[in-house]
Amino acid sequence: MNDETAIGSAGTPYGGRHSQRSRSQPAPLQSRARFLQNWDWLSVTRIHDGLCERGRAQQGVNPETHASVADKWEKNRASALSLLETFQFLKSCHRRAPFLFFNGNTFAEIGRALATALFSDLPFHRRKEVSSAVAHFITGVLDENLMIDAVESLSETADWKPGDRVKTLRGSTRGVILRVLDDGRVAWCPDGTKSELIALPESLARVATKAKENG
Repeated sequence: MNDETAIGSAGTPYGGRHSQRSRSQPAPLQSRARFLQNWDWLSVTRIHDGLCERGRAQQGVNPETHASVADKWEKNRASALSLLETFQFLKSCHRRAPFLFFNGNTFAEIGRALATALFSDLPFHRRKEVSSAVAHFITGVLDENLMIDAVESLSETADWKPGDRVKTLRGSTRGVILRVLDDGRVAWCPDGTKSELIALPESLARVATKAKENG
């Protein structure tokens, strides 16, 4: 998630739009609050400077966009936005590149901190994956719909039954639940194998059905 691109990567300013999706957003992303109220622009600059110092990169601002991004930041910091709008705004700040270097890392750091705090009730590994998905969305690595899907699946209660389609939290392996053990763990079989694996229920995420994917 390195971002060492110099001036010139400005993108489209945040317009407060809602994500265009065929189905509703997960409830956590619809919640509205002043999520950025504890981060004034000085604190954003300190995060950036710390990243530059650790990465041995030049500290400095983009004279073309810095003032306007800082002004927009302070206005949005005082406004109640949905959590999704907040993440979209952080991404737009990255794309407008108010600093010389580490724009993506700076705003992803704030998004990661928000996600870690707001999803603190999730098990550690799920919370880590949610914050990672948010950070990758802000830096432009992960598509918005995929980020929303990740938040939705990882926020679901791990209440499995035989026949449920599941995947590992990173989505690299998919399979089906075979049975739920007496101690709460689950036995599942990865696709294309006859193996039976034992896992903690919170280490797996639900695979969306075709109807849900299309509808």
